[in-house]
Amino acid sequence: MDYDPMVMDAEAMGPSVKITEAGAQHVDFELQNVDLAFANSLRRVVLAEVPTMAVDLVEVEANTSVLADEFIAHRLGLIPLNSKNVDDVSYSRDCDNCDNYCDQCSVTLTLHARCTGDEIMKVYARDLVVDQGRPNQWVGNPVITDVDGLGTIICKLRKDQELRMKCIAKKGIAKEHAKWAPVAAVGFEYDPHNKLKHTDLWYETDAEKEWPKSKYAEWEEPPQEGEPFDYDAAPDRFYFELETVGNLDPDAVVQQGIKVLQQKLAAVIQDLTEGEGGANGDAYGGAPRSPDVGMNGGNWQDQGYTTPFGSGNASAWGGGATTPFGATPYGQNGSGWS
Repeated sequence: MDYDPMVMDAEAMGPSVKITEAGAQHVDFELQNVDLAFANSLRRVVLAEVPTMAVDLVEVEANTSVLADEFIAHRLGLIPLNSKNVDDVSYSRDCDNCDNYCDQCSVTLTLHARCTGDEIMKVYARDLVVDQGRPNQWVGNPVITDVDGLGTIICKLRKDQELRMKCIAKKGIAKEHAKWAPVAAVGFEYDPHNKLKHTDLWYETDAEKEWPKSKYAEWEEPPQEGEPFDYDAAPDRFYFELETVGNLDPDAVVQQGIKVLQQKLAAVIQDLTEGEGGANGDAYGGAPRSPDVGMNGGNWQDQGYTTPFGSGNASAWGGGATTPFGATPYGQNGSGWS
């Protein structure tokens, strides 16, 4: 059997990353010397299993706006919150200091707005006041990127209308709810000339005109006229494009995604070497996972939203006024290029 020394040298070097473009909320990079399964695993982990902070519990003290309590609670949950050094925040399920939330596993934000004039008043993310009792100075701050420094609009108030709420932000991952998503989009491309024939380009008259080449086509050699098809060829260069929502820096998202992938692989190795569940009985090895579901199909989370009207049986969610956005007792984090 013949060996290609260049291929062997590339494999010996291991995975390599080359950043091609970077900004405040996006990064494009080229990942080499890995297979398709690894590249897609990294994409899926970054998309759904990198932990961030998001409002998870809302206690409504007053709401005389035209929007329902549940509607505003949902909007508050979707406001991006700074998640820098989110490792300092414990998961609610792992917190030994409380039964629901505390300074070690949550960040408290308060919202109090009242319209006293005749003009319509707009309530923005900047109106959220972050409590000082939190794991570090960054987590929980609303992400504000507009030039006016207002942030996401929450609602509008007319004269004498008022909002007074207490918001509890917790750590979680997008696999449980989209509000914990660290990215707006992440994807990759490979084989821009379609040498591997993984895609059948449909066309009417001329595929070259109807399917313009991507910008990455200039980075690879085009196929030669009459070049025989290589049935053993496999992709090893992947062009990633990632855009964040502002709660984490783009490089931090990728770094943490790599760490999560390492944790998941370590959990698999531990399970294979030590038996089901591992030595500590946790087959997940601390990696993020979906919430457990009881025998009756119910979610084991605590209620995620309450009002001062008690917790009777008036609601299908087990309280006087609750929503299904329960507390998130799980998640994960990571950092460091590998």
